[in-house]
Amino acid sequence: MPSQDRLLILWQHVSDHLRQNVGPDAFSRWFSSTRLLNASDSGVTITVPDSIHHLWIEENYLSALRQAFTLVLGESPPVSLTVDDQPPREAPTPRDSSTPREDRNLPDDPASSRQDQEPDLPAVAGLTADRTFDSFVVGASNQFAHAAAHAVATSPGRAYNPLFFYGGSGLGKTHLMQAIGWHIASRRPKTRVVYITSEEFTNLFIQALQTNSIVRFRKRFRQADVLLIDDIHFLAGKERSQEEFFHTFNALLDGHKQIVLSSDRPPGEIKDLETRLVTRFEWGHTAELTPPDEETRVAILRKKAESLSVDVPADIISWLAGRIRSNVRRLHGAFIRIASWISLNGPLSISQAEDLLRDLLRQEAENGISIDKIQKLAAKEFDIRLADMVSRKRTAAIAFARQAAMHLTREMTGLSYHEIGEAFGGRDHGTVMHACRTVEKRMKADENVRLRITSLETGLRRNL
Repeated sequence: MPSQDRLLILWQHVSDHLRQNVGPDAFSRWFSSTRLLNASDSGVTITVPDSIHHLWIEENYLSALRQAFTLVLGESPPVSLTVDDQPPREAPTPRDSSTPREDRNLPDDPASSRQDQEPDLPAVAGLTADRTFDSFVVGASNQFAHAAAHAVATSPGRAYNPLFFYGGSGLGKTHLMQAIGWHIASRRPKTRVVYITSEEFTNLFIQALQTNSIVRFRKRFRQADVLLIDDIHFLAGKERSQEEFFHTFNALLDGHKQIVLSSDRPPGEIKDLETRLVTRFEWGHTAELTPPDEETRVAILRKKAESLSVDVPADIISWLAGRIRSNVRRLHGAFIRIASWISLNGPLSISQAEDLLRDLLRQEAENGISIDKIQKLAAKEFDIRLADMVSRKRTAAIAFARQAAMHLTREMTGLSYHEIGEAFGGRDHGTVMHACRTVEKRMKADENVRLRITSLETGLRRNL
């Protein structure tokens, strides 16, 4: 383990780059109370003063941290954050770039020392401490994937090998993968668990080719007992990286080692991925994660509030769960912003929350499911003309199709009643509210209506 002096010097270098990247204000706000706890072949660990810092840095600055370490060390190490209740050391201060920097080329720099040795793979590499099964909220959108993950964590190398998660960004794939890693490592301490993204795998492979260290690269991954590769679709179109991973995959599977992969789509839908890899990815078990329903979103927010020890009013939690629907990552980001406000300023109203999250709510509306898609699919399902979605016709068939589309828009976008009304021919706030209530009542009273609306929602989510 590096000495404290070396850790301080390394953190000084990293902080210089980080400050330039994120700006002095953001650095002062979020990194002034952080310190480098450890740096080794398994990655680096940074301590933060509280849970809010942990979540905010993880959501907003993790890539900037990795970039800063890459500039200093020459490679991108796994970065872990941990909450430390010990008094932090004084944060690194800016240095004049014109001042001579003899310590830039330290003889015992971690990057150079790594090149001179080939250590055995660490027991756990790349895992983030708070991504466990205990912190994962199970709902209808992820219960099948959660069950598969738990089965693999209980019997690695036997059940579902490989296990392949797929689904949109921010739905919990990474969380489940890392939960598998932590569960195995906590119960089988000698098991070697490695988590890495396929982009990092590719970058390390290129670096190994450039530095003539391919043997060491292969040893690093083929020694693993459990290999967790995130965003495997990044390998698409990269022939040499695919070739290398193909042999790594075979070596691990032949040794009865567990492999877990994730992607934004099923194996067969990843373009420019070799057929032999697609076939192998489909050997085991695939599990889809979809956006959580409102009940699950509320549970996620309550659990997050509990973990942060922040008292967020129930009406704010309910409102937020109703406005951010597309993915859990954006929901977390919005909640952290609200929690930070409450911690610094005290209670806030829904009106203040709307102002605070205006950019995220707009992104939710723009990047999620569009009204156009909802109107087109609903018009097709109910066999009416698309123009009737915005017309003044009030026949029963047209009116209910329009109401169903309004209900789905309210459920699946971040738009307000007023914004929805404008998109449906300039109807007012009250008309949209009435439409949503009508559809909800019909769904409760008529199973066929419920199935029809649910089918529409499923179709829209699959086309995200």
